[in-house]
Amino acid sequence: MERGDALSRIIRTGIVPVVRASSAEEALAVTEAIRAGGIDVIEVTMTVPGAVEVIRDLVRRYQDEVLVGAGTVLDAQTARACMLAGARFVASPALDEATIACCRTYSVPVMAGALTPTEVVCAWRAGAAMVKVFPCSAVGGASYVRALKAPLPQIELIPTGGVSLATVADFISAGAAAVGAGADLVDVKKIRAGEASVVSEKARRYLQEIAHARQES
Repeated sequence: MERGDALSRIIRTGIVPVVRASSAEEALAVTEAIRAGGIDVIEVTMTVPGAVEVIRDLVRRYQDEVLVGAGTVLDAQTARACMLAGARFVASPALDEATIACCRTYSVPVMAGALTPTEVVCAWRAGAAMVKVFPCSAVGGASYVRALKAPLPQIELIPTGGVSLATVADFISAGAAAVGAGADLVDVKKIRAGEASVVSEKARRYLQEIAHARQES
């Protein structure tokens, strides 16, 4: 899969579930629940034990059925390990130009983290395919995305932090190309309780909210 194909798929889906789990088994289980709900993109963070192997396992298991990426990547060495394991995109909460350069070498889209307008522009100029606005909820949520997009319409923004089923439509309407969703969607407590179907249903509802917001925009 080419860089552009992966980026287009992220934007088309409109949401990147951010998987943080206490074990590889838990990460796999929540991924399956989200996939069953229709979301075909997943981000495995480096905080998951054995994250690189989890990425490798998911890629082997789902092939192109699920676009698997790596999250909370802080340096080029980690990015390279994830890409060699099969990660099709890389996300970071911060801006690290060496990581962006590494990803571009492998033609893998990278979402660099930024918050202020200056940081957003720096990330974009450094070659980030999308700019991850994090932590977005701490600075106004959807209204902040709208304020950023007014002078920077050419930059694809993916707000993360504070995205929920109640707010996702607002973020899309504000101009977000996609959103990053954490615990509200990636509910490992439901997985532990044997309620994977609850996670699947919420995934479906997220997609419905995104589709409706795009129709209204």
